[in-house]
Amino acid sequence: MRSAILVVAGLAGRVFGHGGDHGGSQQPIVDQNANWITKHMAEEHHISDFDPSSFFALHDYDNDGHWEAEEILRTYGLMDESNKNVPQSRRDEIQRELLQLLDTDRDGFVTRDEFVAFINSGRTLPDMGTGPGHHGDDEYEYEIHHWEKYHDENTQLEDLTHPEDIEHFKKHEMMEDEEERLEKLDKMSIVEDNIPSKFRRNI
Repeated sequence: MRSAILVVAGLAGRVFGHGGDHGGSQQPIVDQNANWITKHMAEEHHISDFDPSSFFALHDYDNDGHWEAEEILRTYGLMDESNKNVPQSRRDEIQRELLQLLDTDRDGFVTRDEFVAFINSGRTLPDMGTGPGHHGDDEYEYEIHHWEKYHDENTQLEDLTHPEDIEHFKKHEMMEDEEERLEKLDKMSIVEDNIPSKFRRNI
């Protein structure tokens, strides 16, 4: 329960920091016929004004100036729980298709210059049918896809009754319980469960 209270306080503080009158999601409104990149930036990042270079940098997760195959798959949400049932064959197919489009010198990764040239040629990243591209951690995804839509800085703990709220804070409670268990183990000079049964002292 302690972790739930702290998380609610933190989320409410972030909402207040965005501006007093929250009243709903921060997500920009985009046309339903907008391309995948525009929808991704609106839904996943709440950004409507961006250029190819900034899009590339935002999704260069290790900041090495390249998009490796794994980073491309992550951008398309294929590392997220929501796409856990996408078969490996489909993942491989998506990877091949996107590298074919973007990796013009065929060296196995995509540079900023390659991506910018691709976009400036009038093309765009295709919709691969994997959703908007969830690639944040659990806290980030909960905040932008649920909290900002249904809650605000006035939300109290007793208001968090949606299934998404219950699941999210249940994870926090489990994490807290596990941390407490590990702390107790660290304080023990001998952890009995780690001793083979035949060597244990009968109590």
